[in-house]
Amino acid sequence: MKRISLFAMLLFAAMQLVAQEKETPAPLELEFVMELNVSLGQAYSVGNTVHGSRNIVPITGGRFEGPKIKGEVLEGGADYQLSDPANGRTDVEAIYNLRTDDGVNIHIRNKGMIVMGQDEEGHPSFYFRCAPTFEAPNDSKYAWLNKAIFVCAPSMGQGAGITLRVWKVK
Repeated sequence: MKRISLFAMLLFAAMQLVAQEKETPAPLELEFVMELNVSLGQAYSVGNTVHGSRNIVPITGGRFEGPKIKGEVLEGGADYQLSDPANGRTDVEAIYNLRTDDGVNIHIRNKGMIVMGQDEEGHPSFYFRCAPTFEAPNDSKYAWLNKAIFVCAPSMGQGAGITLRVWKVK
């Protein structure tokens, strides 16, 4: 029994060494899915809570479009932000809904973070990324949204809004 265990351990260690010697794996491929232009209402604060400083930004509408999907952002969602100013980090969780131009409703929960600070050279830095998850009807032509991981690069939109570019991780 001990010989098998020792042999298995040596084999595992050898496999790890071989894996470390291989080239760096290729980066993940991304496929552009859509750009959302989301209108935002006046933010308000709950104040300092047990979890940090809680702010809420109402989602008041907007439009989205991509190669296989387009429609409107529905009013009634919100972006729930939890800030930790001491560490320069804000966790975001936006919960809202879309309606495609052909009448299909899709639910989104978009979680991510904003980090403000300094880079290695002492320059100001800003990092803002999210990972939306979609809930589309299984019997719709948008069911493919339920079966993948997505990433999002938000940026400031026009007026009081935000632009979100979404990619599917292939």
